Amino acid sequence: MSSGVPSYQPSPPRMARLEALFDEMSELTGQRNAIDGRIVEIVAEIDRAELWSSTGCRSLGELIAWKTGVSPHNAKTVAAIADRADELPRCTAALREGRLSLDQVGVIAERSGPGSDSHYVHMAESMTVAQLRMAVASEPRPDPVPRPEPGRSITKTVKGEYTTYRIRVHNLEAAKVDAALASHRDGLIADWKSDRDPVAVDPAGDDAVVDEGAQIPPMPTTTDAFISLVETGWDADVARRPHGQHTTVVVHLDIEKSSASLHLGPVLTDADRQYLLCDSTCEVWFERCGQPIGSGRSTRTISRRLRRALEHRDHGTCVVPGCGATRGLHAHHLVHWEDGGQTELDNLALVCAYHHRAHHRGGITITGPATRLIVTDGDGDVMRRGSLARPPTTAAPDVPAYQGPTGERAQWKWYTPYEPPPPTSN
Repeated sequence: MSSGVPSYQPSPPRMARLEALFDEMSELTGQRNAIDGRIVEIVAEIDRAELWSSTGCRSLGELIAWKTGVSPHNAKTVAAIADRADELPRCTAALREGRLSLDQVGVIAERSGPGSDSHYVHMAESMTVAQLRMAVASEPRPDPVPRPEPGRSITKTVKGEYTTYRIRVHNLEAAKVDAALASHRDGLIADWKSDRDPVAVDPAGDDAVVDEGAQIPPMPTTTDAFISLVETGWDADVARRPHGQHTTVVVHLDIEKSSASLHLGPVLTDADRQYLLCDSTCEVWFERCGQPIGSGRSTRTISRRLRRALEHRDHGTCVVPGCGATRGLHAHHLVHWEDGGQTELDNLALVCAYHHRAHHRGGITITGPATRLIVTDGDGDVMRRGSLARPPTTAAPDVPAYQGPTGERAQWKWYTPYEPPPPTSN
């Protein structure tokens, strides 16, 4: 016997429980919005007084990400709202009152034109973040300043087992690439045709019939020609510099364990590892309790092996708390070479170019040894890793529960986009 009540409809007790959870979620969200509004006020005060410049951070967003533990993207949103707090008083007030979320106000602060505070403050309470983005995108924009055409570039994207390269070169250089690829592809196809010829001639002059049941490789493609071009250039470079090698496999091996890890790289399968080791130089670092056992030194110059040990120990990032730089890092002597410091692992630390200059100019201090590193800012306060989060000692903000946007379909044909005022002549 069929019933007219859908099987997925929750029972009254479950529905009541769900409504109670929704009420609590709404209350907590309103309090979170108010807390975010207070954080924006604090950040705006730090920015106005330029207090963050003495902390050793490269930017206000970096300081926010470090001290609050949020992602760089969310820190950028907080910084954008704080930067326009005086220009958007009604929107920031709605954030402090729990009526708008940080993301809603962030869209307005990051993308809207000047003087748009009154235009968006009421609509934002009913619009989702996606709808706000669409509304802000419909604003008339001034004609963009023409940018110079980008030059040569190469990008790399790794996804799964394959890597994608995107190369941009001038048309004259592209003609060389096309000619080289065509030449290599013609050569591969010629070799492919000769390999699949059903009749071959032996040195004695007698015909020898090739097994027709043998598997025939597919016809070479442009991708095969590109790999051939790379391998040919690589072989020419190795012939010109006999001390070079195709691959250097750097392995960190803990003598107390049976496992090893690659240097700042992914774990390889057995098949890939065996393939690489067929034509490579294997460089092994023996460690105990995660620390390399000796590296030697003769000058203040950081050797290749010592640099790799340093990268492995510091995880390839700047050691200054709050800094996430991973490229262009310098190997810094904690006790300078001219002061008797040695080029050994305990006296070295990875720092980015910004913090390296800041240290030598007196903006921050970095003291060791590396196992007990201490970084202090311009005021002498110790810069510690991790955010400032701690259990709250004050009552939650007394704000109404957050109702959230209605989420209804917007009729954009009736919407009048905000038009920023024209720029002044002076």
